[in-house]
Amino acid sequence: MNVEKDKRISIFKSIWDDLKGVEATPVTAQTQHPAYKLPYVDETFMRSDALRGVRLMLELQKPEAIMDEAGIDSTVVLFGGARIPEPAKKDTARTETLANLSDFYAEAEKFAALVTKESMARDGKELVVVTGGGPGVMEAGNRGAVEAGGKSIGLNIVLPFEQAPNTYVTPELCFNFHYFAIRKMHFLMRAKCIAVFPGGFGTLDELFETLTLIQTQRMEPTPVLLFGEAFWRSIINWENLADAGTISAEDLDLFSFVKTADEAWAKISHL
Repeated sequence: MNVEKDKRISIFKSIWDDLKGVEATPVTAQTQHPAYKLPYVDETFMRSDALRGVRLMLELQKPEAIMDEAGIDSTVVLFGGARIPEPAKKDTARTETLANLSDFYAEAEKFAALVTKESMARDGKELVVVTGGGPGVMEAGNRGAVEAGGKSIGLNIVLPFEQAPNTYVTPELCFNFHYFAIRKMHFLMRAKCIAVFPGGFGTLDELFETLTLIQTQRMEPTPVLLFGEAFWRSIINWENLADAGTISAEDLDLFSFVKTADEAWAKISHL
C-alpha cells in the first residue's frame, strides 16, 4: 500500500506535513506531555480499551486497501491444520494419526499449484490462493502457489505459538491480525471456493463460520470442499444433525467431500 501523501487530496494540509511540524515544535512541559501527542502517533492511546473499535476498523481496512491496490479480485481459500507435517517429515509428527494425515499436505500443495496456474492465466487477479499463513496445510498452500510461479496471501494471527508466517507467503500479501473475527472476514470477502483439510479447533471454527454464513444467506453460495471424507465423518455426524432437525436436509448440500487435488480442481475449474 502506498502510504505517501495522497495526491488526490490537495486542498487540506497532509498529516505528513503535520508530523514535520511536530518535530520542529519547541520542547516545553506542554509539548512533552502525552496529552499533546497527535492521537495517531500516541501508542498508549491507540492501544487503549477505548480505541478497540478503531483497531477493529484498521484491521479490516489495511489488508483491504493493500489487496485492492494489488488488484486481487477473487481468492481460493485453504483451511487446514497447522500440525499436519509434509510427507518427508511425517516421522516427526506427534501422533500416528497426524503422520497418516501428511498426505493431505501433499494434496493441499498440489491443489494450490493447480489453482495458481489458472490464476496466472487470468493475470494473477482471480483465484489467488489464501491461507492462514502458518505451518502445516497453510504452508502447503502457499508453497504450491510458489512452485506454480505465482503469488499467494497469508493471513497470520498473533498467537503464543505457531505465529510466524511461513516463508512461502508473498511478502507484500502477508498480513498479521489480533482479531480472529476480522481475519475470518478477510478469508471470505473475495472467496470463490473454500477448501477445508483436516485440522483442529481453528479449522472447525473457520468451516462452521463459512457454512453458517452460506446457510443464513449472509454470503453467496460458494463451493465448500472437504478433503478427506473419512476424517470428517469420524468427527462430525452430519446426517445426525439433519435427522435431529437441527439443520435441514438440504444443508448437507452446502459442502461436498473430495479426496484429491485433481478431483477438487475438477469441481471448481469452471469458476
